[in-house]
Amino acid sequence: MKSSLEVEYWVVDESGDLVSSDTLLDVSAQVDPEFVEPMIELKTTPCESMRELQNEFLDLLEHVVAAAREQGKRLVPLATPLSSSPAEIPFREKRGTNLQRQIVGPTFDDARVCAGTHIHFEQSNVVDQLNTLTAIDPAFALVNSSSHYRGESIVSCARPYLYRRSCYNACPEQGQLWPYVNSVEEWEQRLESAYETFRDRALEHGIDPAAFDDEFEPYDAVWTPVRLRQAMPTVEWRSPDAALPSQVFQLAEEVGSLVAYADAHGAVVSPDTMLDDTTDEPLSLPAFETVENVVDAAIHNGLADPSVQQYLTQLGFTPSSYTPFADRLPDRRLTDREAATIRLEAAAELEGELTQSRAQA
Repeated sequence: MKSSLEVEYWVVDESGDLVSSDTLLDVSAQVDPEFVEPMIELKTTPCESMRELQNEFLDLLEHVVAAAREQGKRLVPLATPLSSSPAEIPFREKRGTNLQRQIVGPTFDDARVCAGTHIHFEQSNVVDQLNTLTAIDPAFALVNSSSHYRGESIVSCARPYLYRRSCYNACPEQGQLWPYVNSVEEWEQRLESAYETFRDRALEHGIDPAAFDDEFEPYDAVWTPVRLRQAMPTVEWRSPDAALPSQVFQLAEEVGSLVAYADAHGAVVSPDTMLDDTTDEPLSLPAFETVENVVDAAIHNGLADPSVQQYLTQLGFTPSSYTPFADRLPDRRLTDREAATIRLEAAAELEGELTQSRAQA
């Protein structure tokens, strides 16, 4: 089962202030612009193994970081910029961005402070892959890299809160976690329904129907934590924050193992049982209500919540082996200068991991 990786990074100058990423967009064909100017996305090609994926991503990241340093810029692996308000982060016009702002409303501004990690798995036994990633969703707490927004400490995991509970609160089918499915047809019916609801909302907000149809198709009109993609084609998990490479790789490898097991052995929903990959039996998935409850606990309390620790341990993760960057942030308001200093610290840690990986190669 091939896999690929996409990680979004903030771009800052040597003072830690957010700057445009435009000068980095031509560094590689595997660097994409994001819909805000101080952010870029680095992406791998589909890889046959996690080792291949890690090596390709590290080569790409090293190349882009070197180009950035030549320009007096740094890449920052944080889920939010900590202190900047949406008004300080200019939009870059991408397909559908302007219309999405009009349709979703003012809360769409919160999406522009969110940087994440997306892991793609080649489609095989799609229903089992979708449902397993849905059950795994609270694992975003393992690589949580920001608890701050506009300088305030808002919740333990700021990005999923802003993205799901704020940005897409008025359009839950567009951005929140969907329940398990029994078939691909059921997922596609849900997708079509979400698309039609989004289109209806667009028309209610005065969007020209032809303009909407030019910008959006069903597969391009949902930004849920787990979704099917037509490219490759893949099942995509979009829940984790942008984080240090070592943390992203560890999470990708462990999630990939569970998805591969479900692909090979199947997965069933068993409300009284958690995931168990110690036998050749199908994975037992908790009830979706349980998943939702743990997602909420993870958003508000992160790994400090015993229920999150227990859930992730039963999934097969070892929470103590992760060191979320957000756990090191002060539980108080940050000034703009403090936030800029922390951004530089995160950039330095990323660069340090690159140096270490080369020394070990």
